[in-house]
Amino acid sequence: MVKEIQNNPDVSVKVKNRIQEFQILNKGDNETWFNELCFCLLTANSSAKKGIDIQNYLSKNSGFSTLSLEELTEALKRLGHRFYRRRAEFIVEARGHKKIKDIIKEFDELTEARRWLAENIKGLGYKESSHFLRNVGYHDLAILDRHVLRILNEYNLIEEVPKSLTPKKYLEIEKIVLEISKEMKVLPSEMDLYLWYSRTGKVLK
Repeated sequence: MVKEIQNNPDVSVKVKNRIQEFQILNKGDNETWFNELCFCLLTANSSAKKGIDIQNYLSKNSGFSTLSLEELTEALKRLGHRFYRRRAEFIVEARGHKKIKDIIKEFDELTEARRWLAENIKGLGYKESSHFLRNVGYHDLAILDRHVLRILNEYNLIEEVPKSLTPKKYLEIEKIVLEISKEMKVLPSEMDLYLWYSRTGKVLK
């Protein structure tokens, strides 16, 4: 399936362009990375499109970093986020780690950076932490969202779509995805975009 989509030149170009955007983000400063962290907090149990719209709006005046909890809550509500109160709380609490790029760069192992994120940033699990790291230019983690899990189940690569993912279960399924990526000679970050396109018809971040 991925190979078929890869052979579509329009989709392939969109995927390559998106990966290039991630590489540009990798060179950004702490504020740029924190902005992306907030985006990933917003997309959990929501949509990427909604997260992008909110991110674009709040980035204009550094709202993720400067708005009070009350102001941010009201902004997220006005912009249509379903979980506006909880997400505002997560973002304000995450400000304790605004030098997020410096923190991540201290880790020698990407998996350890992800574990730190999941354990220290409220609102991020392994999936959201993988999403963030992919978006700031790291390629070797799988983002196990519902689309990817359903595809794996349909191809009998996993017995069922788990109702929840413990870190142990996440790593077990991620191993399958990484092995497939290696066999297909596709970066895990690229493979996620192709799989997402197969379900949504879009190449979003």
